Amino acid sequence: MHARAETLLLLVAISLLSVLPWHTLASGGGGGKPLVAAVTKDGSTSLYTVAVKDGRPLALDLSGLLVWSTCDASHSTVMPYERECIEANRYTPPSCWMQHGAGAGAGSDYRYGNKCTARPYNSLTGKCAPGDLTRTSLAADATNGSNPLYQVSFPAVAACAPESLLASLPAGAVGVAGLGRSELALHAQIAATQNVAKKFALCLPSVAVFGGGPFVLIFPYWRPDITARLSYTALRRSPELGAGGYYITAKGITVNHQVHQQLALPNHGPLVVQLSSTIPYTELRPDVYGPFIKAWDSITEWPKKVTPPVAPFELCYDSRTLSSNRLGYAVPEIDINLEDGATWHIFGGNSLVQVDDSTACFAFVEMKPEKVGYGNDAPAVVIGGYQMEHNLVVFDEEKQQLGFSGLLFGLQTTCNNFNFTVAA
Repeated sequence: MHARAETLLLLVAISLLSVLPWHTLASGGGGGKPLVAAVTKDGSTSLYTVAVKDGRPLALDLSGLLVWSTCDASHSTVMPYERECIEANRYTPPSCWMQHGAGAGAGSDYRYGNKCTARPYNSLTGKCAPGDLTRTSLAADATNGSNPLYQVSFPAVAACAPESLLASLPAGAVGVAGLGRSELALHAQIAATQNVAKKFALCLPSVAVFGGGPFVLIFPYWRPDITARLSYTALRRSPELGAGGYYITAKGITVNHQVHQQLALPNHGPLVVQLSSTIPYTELRPDVYGPFIKAWDSITEWPKKVTPPVAPFELCYDSRTLSSNRLGYAVPEIDINLEDGATWHIFGGNSLVQVDDSTACFAFVEMKPEKVGYGNDAPAVVIGGYQMEHNLVVFDEEKQQLGFSGLLFGLQTTCNNFNFTVAA
């Protein structure tokens, strides 16, 4: 009777393990401290990388569902029946279906054979490629929010990719660190293995923090926790636009706080706004871009225009005719008025970009027709990397909200002021 009871308990335990999420099983004693990694901006591509893979850079992709890189021939493989394999194939970009047919997604051949096949995706080129799902080790530094403390290596699941998939990434990058809304994204795996919150913060172009705050910069001298100054808005999901992306919604856009410059946009519903780390400058759908640039141009009449403008921009100015303040060039403020009352303010430090010694351009571009699709089937606005720079942006998947500080120049500091000196 005693042996039968032990057998029954063992069977119950096995059945419970089989229904637990894989990330619960992977959780370990990680110390419960957030991890920090230095971010580098590539001058040629304007993309951002973190060196968490054997000290080699991975490009940050806010829509990426996987961590992927090139692999050694001796890499291990995840079995097709394991939960990580199912998660890796939960969503496949439509272009992968077109490139690889039925073998590109859930319900296809990824569950068969002796290894799991994933489809890592390069959002810059729209290309994907089949590759083994493997187990690897990544590394970053534990942090107290003010400094790195010590290096932490942690297990991770990643997809292998051929070198051809590295096209358009920064020179030296060996893959992509997906930060999208997936259990296999980098921040989600850190949350599972380090017992920290499922959230991450980007302070482009310099810092990424995974797992929570505080976030303290060297300057100003009183060194406030920047997370105490965040505004918040709800994160939305939009499977039609991309399962892995981060979306918020807006009521409208104003230029220079003027009511008559509230854009007369054709879409009477909320504006869907996406955040992207893989486009350098904010893109606006053509039906939004037209009224937006017209409103800006009608107000910004005093600086001398540079003609022809510098591609890809439509409006450029002789920067010697522009004055400055602590928020950058003294130009009209742009406000993205969010549905739940918060406002994303864009000042001169993020609205004009210096392209040469004497030229500054309006750092917004019109969305390409191929991205719009049919019937304006695209976000109204995609906030690019330049508009996120020197702005602490927190992606909190546990509370389903986005936090943002606004341009840190207003606090007399920048994202470059994180202290990467290891704490004594």
